[in-house]
Amino acid sequence: MSKKVYLDELVTPQRYSYSAEKAPYPQCWPNGKGLAVYIAMNLEHFAFDTQEGAKLSTHANYPDVLNYSWRDYGNRVGAWHLAELFDSLSIPPAVIANTAILDYCPQLLDRWLAIPGSELIAHGHTNSQRQGELEEDDESLLIATCQQRLNHYLKKEVKGWLSPWISESFSTPELLVKHQFSYTLNWAHDDIPTLFNTENGPLIAIPYPQEINDIPTIIPNGASIETFCQMVHDQFEELLSRSQHTPQVMGIALHPYIVGQPFRFHRLKKVLHTILDRRNEYWLTTPGEIAALYED
Repeated sequence: MSKKVYLDELVTPQRYSYSAEKAPYPQCWPNGKGLAVYIAMNLEHFAFDTQEGAKLSTHANYPDVLNYSWRDYGNRVGAWHLAELFDSLSIPPAVIANTAILDYCPQLLDRWLAIPGSELIAHGHTNSQRQGELEEDDESLLIATCQQRLNHYLKKEVKGWLSPWISESFSTPELLVKHQFSYTLNWAHDDIPTLFNTENGPLIAIPYPQEINDIPTIIPNGASIETFCQMVHDQFEELLSRSQHTPQVMGIALHPYIVGQPFRFHRLKKVLHTILDRRNEYWLTTPGEIAALYED
């Protein structure tokens, strides 16, 4: 059956305008650095009675013992060793957390936020649910509830949001601003922050990586940890070079049930040491610190 030719102007998000000429503010990061680097650790908890979540095997049984226990290894083991590593290397972590972590293992969140310079970022309630599939009222309730719980836990406002699975509705940016979030990590369309237009006011989009990210690169695309770490290193070298001319942002997105596995952890340590040995060449920071420069 033939289909009608599509020649109309395409639907676009209407959140930002296209521009090949980048004129970001500020013209450089603190201390004159051209490259801002942040390292994000995603702390996630999954429901045992659903099959949503990253999978080692797509043919697991129900209930999904295989994949659930593999992911739970991250919270029980991997994340604790990673926290020790970040602490020892003086990395200020961007801690992206489901509120379900507060119910299941709050002591893990306590540990990560005890690392100097850490920032807490909201990540929905659980990665067992895709936010963009909700009705608008339910999505608003989700965002508001996560905001309230994390604010109460932290005793100050959480400013950043990453949707579980990067799942947005057409109303998500409006709802984030409505509930007092100032920046989102959902978009990977640039290497510098972008100011989004919403009906409720501006929202800052901080670049969040979709390939320098262990889930899509290693699971399900099957890259080895050696390949992933080489990608991290090459991304760093190229963005550092580009940052001599215009400011750049590099994020590294990690999940403890993936890079917290001992054979991957060992290789990750090496590439982090390599990058951190050159920390005088860039600004090691968190997304919230970057967003704060755009809020003035």
